[in-house]
Amino acid sequence: MYYHDYLDLDRLLAAQNPLSDVEGRTHDEMLFIIVHQAYELWFKQIIFELDAAMRTFDRQPIKEREMGALVAHFDRIVAIQRVMLEQLEVIETLTPLDFLDFRGVLGTASGFQSVQFRLVENKMGLPRSRRPSTGDAPYTAWLNDEHRRAVEAAEQAKSLADHVESWLERTPFLEMGEYDFWVEYQAAVDVMIAKERQTVESEPGLDTDERDRHLARVDANRDAFEAIFNDERYEAAREEGDRLLSRRAFQAALLINLYRDEPILQLPFRLLTGLVNVDEGFTAWRQRHVLMVTRMIGHRTGTGGTTGAEYLEATARRSRVFTDLVEIPTFLIPRSELPPLPDAVVEAMRFRLEGPAADSVR
Repeated sequence: MYYHDYLDLDRLLAAQNPLSDVEGRTHDEMLFIIVHQAYELWFKQIIFELDAAMRTFDRQPIKEREMGALVAHFDRIVAIQRVMLEQLEVIETLTPLDFLDFRGVLGTASGFQSVQFRLVENKMGLPRSRRPSTGDAPYTAWLNDEHRRAVEAAEQAKSLADHVESWLERTPFLEMGEYDFWVEYQAAVDVMIAKERQTVESEPGLDTDERDRHLARVDANRDAFEAIFNDERYEAAREEGDRLLSRRAFQAALLINLYRDEPILQLPFRLLTGLVNVDEGFTAWRQRHVLMVTRMIGHRTGTGGTTGAEYLEATARRSRVFTDLVEIPTFLIPRSELPPLPDAVVEAMRFRLEGPAADSVR
């Protein structure tokens, strides 16, 4: 096998065809094409990793030996995202005036039409309700028929977010015998909030206004907990799209984070952390992209018909999928306040060599 042939470089290196060169205006379009083609290659690899992760999630139960591979998929995506961010520095060697020299030849072509990135979003589980408005037309209206069908099919298929929710819902440690994690957790929160209130009320160095401000903060914290303790409030938040995970899945994510020191919960904790990192990676890339676009075209309309930087800024704010996991720290309590697990639960969490208990954890 010859290196050149293995990488199919004849086809790859023949895929850069600047239109402005035909008109003899600028050579800077070559850089523009190569950077965006590189992004599309990275999107292809991200899709490859997401599909592999979802195939693993499809297997029930997921054996502990497979958890490491799941974590590795998300770690790799995060590493790719760092490269994607760095690539923006390369394209920013193109000045705004340089870009104007060939922007006209792009016509209506736009990164908004990146089929692969739309697939990434849908495979992640981005709901249509969190997409910024593109006017009266759906976000797929700017795609050709073949690509529109592919993107819409991915939107209807089971997403990574769906798989994660199902996986979390199967967590066996939420209720075991007489142990109920949610009951124990709520009791611990009540004790913690009561201590916080008592500390503020008994602090001699606070004047009335300061004490009222601190007590208001304690009450706000308590209300945040009530939003997850109250069934109706939690379901109302789901209906509004403010929460995506089911209540049981959220409870499981909270348990994993609180008791992550247990060896059997270490990989699940790393998996949830990896999902948050992937979500944050796309947000960081979108935000950095906004700065680059503003630098290049100011507040002009995008070539794809969107509002340009304004639209991209809205996507950076709203296009997160695992917001429920991002908010977990809001509901953590100190280890000193954490109820100890019963002996029976600790025993169930211990690893077995190849016993049924270990295989049925997920």
